[in-house]
Amino acid sequence: MKNTFKILALGDVCGPRATEYLSKNLWAQRKKYGADLVIVNGENSAEPNGIDKNSAKMLFEAGADVITTGNHVFRKTSVFSYLDDEENILRPLNFPSECPGHGETIIKINGYKILVLNVMGQAYLDVGESPFEAVEKALLRNKGEYDFCVLDIHAEATGEKKAIAYNFADKIAVAFGTHTHVQTNDAQILNGSCAYVTDLGMCGAEDSILGVKKEAVIYKLKTKMLSKFDFAEGEIEAQGAIFEIDLNTFKPTGCELIKFKGETR
Repeated sequence: MKNTFKILALGDVCGPRATEYLSKNLWAQRKKYGADLVIVNGENSAEPNGIDKNSAKMLFEAGADVITTGNHVFRKTSVFSYLDDEENILRPLNFPSECPGHGETIIKINGYKILVLNVMGQAYLDVGESPFEAVEKALLRNKGEYDFCVLDIHAEATGEKKAIAYNFADKIAVAFGTHTHVQTNDAQILNGSCAYVTDLGMCGAEDSILGVKKEAVIYKLKTKMLSKFDFAEGEIEAQGAIFEIDLNTFKPTGCELIKFKGETR
C-alpha cells in the first residue's frame, strides 16, 4: 500500500503559449513524478494577462486538479461567474468577500481530503485583509474536514512569504510562493512540519524577463515610459516543485525543485 502522497506545483503560467505547452506536456510530467495532486498558478494564462474560462479549462484538461491565482485574477470580467461556479479554481482568500470566487477548496484524492488555500501578500500589493488573519480563519472554518493543507502564497516580498509559512508551519503541510516568476533555490522543510519554497518560478518563455519580451521591460526601466508587456516568444520552460507527504503522519518528507521543457510525451 502506498504510504506517501506527492504534489506537483507549478509557478505562474505566462500566456497562451505556456498554457498550450502544458496542455501537451503536463500529463507526462504528472506520470513521471507520480503526482497525486497537481496545482498550477494560472493567473496570467490568458492574453494579454489574467485568466479566462478557456485558459482555465485548458489547464484542468492538461492535468491540473486545482488552479490558484493572484493579483491579476479579476482582469477579465468574463471569468467572474466561472470563479463563482468552479470550486477548484481559487482567487486569493483575503480579497473582500464581495469579490467573485473563493480562496479555498477541499479536494478529495485517493480517499484523502486536502485543503488548498490561496492567499495574497500585503507588501506592494493591494489586498483587503491580512493574509495571516485570512489563513487563520480558513483553517478554523475547515477544522476537522481535511487531512492536510496546502497554501499558495502569492506575494512580492520574499520575507513576507517565509513569515507566513513559518507562522503556520505547524498547521500546514506545504506552503509555496508564487508571483515573482523567479524560481528560488531554497526548497526546505520548516520546523520539520512544513515543506516550503519561496517561489516556484513560472511556466513561460525561457528567453524573456519574467515571461515578457526583454526589450519591453528594459525600455520601461531605462526611460520610465509606458511600454506594452507582450509575452515573449521562444521555447517554454515550466518551473515548480514536487512535495512528498507521509500518509501516516501527514507531515512532509521531501521538497524538490523541478524544471522541464521541450516535448515530454
